[in-house]
Amino acid sequence: MVLKDFYNVLSEEKTGDSKYSITILINEKHEVFKGHFPGNPIMPGVCMIQIIKELTAAITKSTLIIQTLSNVKFMALINPEVTPELRLELEITTTEEDLVKVKNTTYFNDTVALKLSNVYKKI
Repeated sequence: MVLKDFYNVLSEEKTGDSKYSITILINEKHEVFKGHFPGNPIMPGVCMIQIIKELTAAITKSTLIIQTLSNVKFMALINPEVTPELRLELEITTTEEDLVKVKNTTYFNDTVALKLSNVYKKI
């Protein structure tokens, strides 16, 4: 975990051949939120991208580096004081070239907060 104590995994469920549902709890008291933004904490987009990478690495048991990001759509602001619990739906596939492709949708409650597709290279 790049940011120590930033989030905890509450549950992880394999929902299909390559699909996973993971619920995490964001630490609303983390230092990141003191600067982003004081009095109105908002989850930095780069932190969400890092969380997805870390969860994918744990599932694939691989060390990963981002090769490409596409369709990155932040659809709602995540305020950890209001909605610290997030559900990430991941579809993870590995290509013949040993690349890891991920499609993600992140939710708080029933609200879509993020949609992202990316490709990782195993290192």
